[in-house]
Amino acid sequence: MTTDTARPNPERFLTLLREQQRGRLKVYLGFAPGVGKTYEMLQEGHRLRKQNVDVVIGVVETHGRADTAALINDLEQVPRRKLEYHGVVLEEMDLDAMLHRRPTVALVDELAHTNAPGGRHAKRYQDVETLLQAGISVITTMNVQHLESLYDIVERFAGVKVKERVPDYVLAQAHQVVNVDLPAEDLQERLRAGKVYPPERAERALANFFTEPNLNQLREIALEQVAHVLDRRRHERDGAAQANTSARVMVCLSSRSPNALRLLRKGARLADRLGAPWFAVYVQTPGESTEKTDAATQRRVADSLALAQQLDGVPLTFKGADFPSAVAAFVTEYGITHLVMGRPQRPWYRRWLGPSLVDRLLHTVRGVDVVIVDTTT
Repeated sequence: MTTDTARPNPERFLTLLREQQRGRLKVYLGFAPGVGKTYEMLQEGHRLRKQNVDVVIGVVETHGRADTAALINDLEQVPRRKLEYHGVVLEEMDLDAMLHRRPTVALVDELAHTNAPGGRHAKRYQDVETLLQAGISVITTMNVQHLESLYDIVERFAGVKVKERVPDYVLAQAHQVVNVDLPAEDLQERLRAGKVYPPERAERALANFFTEPNLNQLREIALEQVAHVLDRRRHERDGAAQANTSARVMVCLSSRSPNALRLLRKGARLADRLGAPWFAVYVQTPGESTEKTDAATQRRVADSLALAQQLDGVPLTFKGADFPSAVAAFVTEYGITHLVMGRPQRPWYRRWLGPSLVDRLLHTVRGVDVVIVDTTT
């Protein structure tokens, strides 16, 4: 079922369609497969079609679910593009055909999907961005665990490394986000009834990812995410400032960061909740100059800064004589209020040799909240 309080009026979306030049994005967000996101998306497609809106299916994955498949029949579909990969023929949304057909609204399932090699883009969300830029509005679906900034959180409680991820900015630019909710017990019952996966796969799913604690945690995250989006929209509608201009977040990176990606996701979520801009700063000391850093390390730093940009951060390299003084200089120059850094990997016996990096940093940087992130697990 769809949470009524989080569900925007379909007529409001229709009004937005008629006012826009760039396409509008609407996302049906769920906490797990099988809650009914695709079903809700197709139902909206039928509602819009009855109001004489030109709606076309770009791609829908039914996963063998009869109720979902039944909703496809009366909607126009653009034939999928066939691609051969390692001797297997795969079908993907035909982006060029969609652009040529140019409907008012495209229904595009599974936003986090990775495209088969040979297409214009590697990821489906990039296809969606192209449709939006062409003035085609898109209604899509995704599960909350595919958000890039949630990767570490989901891995920690569910033990699952989510491979297909969507940058947070994609969801942030959505004009409407609808929470498709279902009690965890009801979803487990759907699994047992074979309405989500075949029986043999359903049994494995119930024993692993679809445990009640996992589902309840994901459900809470999805509800929190939608509530945050709605709160941000409310502030925008009421004319409030879109950003907290007094807050600035800095994520400190070095070539030795054991898990820089976790730091970045933590910083991105903190900044998002504060409504503040954030900076991913590679602090380059003389010991980390290009001449003294191997190519693999340089690539790792570059990948980290690229992820920061995907998470709507500002990637920068900042040089200094040593780490604490460089951070202090950046904090002063950019008005940083929140500092995110990893827990230093320091052997216990080195405590006798003098203050730690964190101690030196806290002594140097005053009036800033410092968040220490454990990046070892």
